[in-house]
Amino acid sequence: MKIIVPMAGRGSRLRPHTLTVPKPLIPVAGKSIVHRLVEDIAKILKEPIEEVAFILGDEAFFGDDLVTSLEELAGSLGAKASIYRQDLPLGTGHAIMCAKESLSGPAVIAYADTLIRADFELDPEADAVIWVKQVEQPEAFGVVKLNSNNEIVELVEKPKVFVSDLAVIGIYYFKEVGDLKKELQGVLDNNIQNGGEYQINDGIKAMMANGKVFKTGSVDEWMDCGNKDVTVETNSRMLGFLHNDGEHLVDYDVKLENSTIIPPCYIGENVVLKNTTVGPNVSIGKGCHVIDSSIKNSLVQTYSQIKNANLDNAMIGNHVVFDGKFTSISIGDYSVLE
Repeated sequence: MKIIVPMAGRGSRLRPHTLTVPKPLIPVAGKSIVHRLVEDIAKILKEPIEEVAFILGDEAFFGDDLVTSLEELAGSLGAKASIYRQDLPLGTGHAIMCAKESLSGPAVIAYADTLIRADFELDPEADAVIWVKQVEQPEAFGVVKLNSNNEIVELVEKPKVFVSDLAVIGIYYFKEVGDLKKELQGVLDNNIQNGGEYQINDGIKAMMANGKVFKTGSVDEWMDCGNKDVTVETNSRMLGFLHNDGEHLVDYDVKLENSTIIPPCYIGENVVLKNTTVGPNVSIGKGCHVIDSSIKNSLVQTYSQIKNANLDNAMIGNHVVFDGKFTSISIGDYSVLE
């Protein structure tokens, strides 16, 4: 089994946090989005992973440190890492084809801007599986249309008329991903574009037209990381899941002085808390110092200094200095606000 991870996007909706760090490296509950995604998919599949292929953007932004961390991630699963580049933002189908040398055999394709909680078995009768989640406002999503055999027969993007309430979450399984490669090559060769981009959906529709059977897979939880507010919410939800799973989330070296931690919280190594209440639903990365403050429902990355704060629904980047009275804030890396 292979895992293909397109992650070349710059994450503009999550700025300022993605001005210096690619969105898939933003931490959620103490671990980067892409690490959580790949590890969770590998756990769900319950079979050996032979390769993880990552499609990155340009080397200036997606640099050597990121490549090293992704190679270590694949290695931790007993898999080899393959690194590809998508230098131009030409769509999801184009991104996948940047990794065409890895497009053979069974594979899961997963976009690195979403996290899931699920437990499922792959349908042996399906040529492919598209994972979906029931949603209350399907007009805001891409959805699937099913026939009487619960097979996917159509993909509809943001339908104005009700089609179904099963939204596509951006995770796909292909029994033979080479079939998708063949159809996407046709999309590129025939310059089939939507919105000026080459889309995975056009390759999938061509597979359906050629008789390939697509089934749905369902997830228990689907968590987005598209902007600041939903990333903070995802951090809170993930902390709750991990806490209920019995994971130890507070580093043993945390230095507490007249301070309280209300779970669920993630507290990294070498964190100092003085005259402070943290939690619930807070992640604080390694090396942070928090003094005379109260923080709840928030995400703080690494090596930041926070004083005299009362934070709720806040997201603070790396190496930030904050001393102020703002509550629901979003501060990017290396910022000073006093």
